[in-house]
Amino acid sequence: MEINQIYELLNLTVEEITGKSDLVQEDLSNVVDVGNEIISTDNVDNYVKKLVNHIGKVIFDDRVYKGNVPSVLMDSWEFGSILQKITADLPQAQENDSWNLEHGETYNQDIFYQPEVSAKFYNSKVTFEIPVSFTERQVKESFSNKEQLNGFMTMIFNSVENAMTLKLDSLVMRAINNMTAETMLDELIGDDDEIDTTETGNKAINLLKLYNDQYGESLTVAEAYTNADFIRYASYIINLYKDRLTKVSTLFNVGGKERFTAESDLSIVLLSDFASASNTFLASDVFNKDLVSLPNYETVPYWQGSGLNYGFDDVSKIHVKTSSNEEVEVSGIIGVMFDKRAVGVANLDKRVTTNYNAKAEFYTNFYKLDAGYFNDLNENFIVLFIADTDDDTGDTDTTTI
Repeated sequence: MEINQIYELLNLTVEEITGKSDLVQEDLSNVVDVGNEIISTDNVDNYVKKLVNHIGKVIFDDRVYKGNVPSVLMDSWEFGSILQKITADLPQAQENDSWNLEHGETYNQDIFYQPEVSAKFYNSKVTFEIPVSFTERQVKESFSNKEQLNGFMTMIFNSVENAMTLKLDSLVMRAINNMTAETMLDELIGDDDEIDTTETGNKAINLLKLYNDQYGESLTVAEAYTNADFIRYASYIINLYKDRLTKVSTLFNVGGKERFTAESDLSIVLLSDFASASNTFLASDVFNKDLVSLPNYETVPYWQGSGLNYGFDDVSKIHVKTSSNEEVEVSGIIGVMFDKRAVGVANLDKRVTTNYNAKAEFYTNFYKLDAGYFNDLNENFIVLFIADTDDDTGDTDTTTI
């Protein structure tokens, strides 16, 4: 074992923490052990310099990753592959003849009124597998007892489960991102085949434009999500749309269908940057928090990825090629509100198959996952975003598809 004398460093740290010295560069190279992949040949005792140091304790980094994505998982089924979703349109009202009776008239009641019913069929899946090989006889040489061996194997199993969870989470977010892109395409597309993010609509809502227009402000994106007045206004709009969605309307889905979303069926997913800003700059500074608080919601740290530094432009951005084969790149998305029937992960099937190699004495597990990810453009889905309005030159920020 390597032993280092650090009394000089300790004396220096005491001076720093007691106010006797400015902060100086500290050499921690001989203090913090970052570990080695393979122990070197100098790991011998400090007495006769011949005895090899033994491993005194073994720990396994087997933390379980629980994931952090919105709840859109549906049930699974064993037989068949197609998901059929049937909906009925609202029937039209007709004149009630009970109050228009006339002598000698005949009132025909034998007319057949066929209900208008439509069906959508979803019959696609994505799939992947993670193969991992295991040995028992060979790896026993590296451990002192069966408890250590079991701990090692558990660590490997957990690493696979963590990988499966991470990949499943990323696919769930892609299902939401595709729906987001399709909604913005339908709402904000212009005559020049560009998405104009300086505009706003019924289901793709530029909260910053609404705020600036209503109050005559010129708030920018960089200022918006730390501005208490804007956050208060955004919370007001989100709560307003939560109530609006409970009423039957054709305004909040791409298909223009007559739909409503009960509060119990509504999912609200907010970007952590915005949700945290609301808690910090708004809710913590008022007495009646219930009046300005956001409705029940889930959070995500990013829609697609963190980028290199978790910058707002990165975490609020999606850059996708949609199911309709259009490319969409837009940032500033701070939340989505949708009916639980709009986005789903259906018929999830996780399983493990095993193959044993008798010649080399190892076995391989193939961890497999199948699932169908769907968007229903006829269901309510709202995108909440912030984007700067027209600048001094009159140009607009656009996103090309």
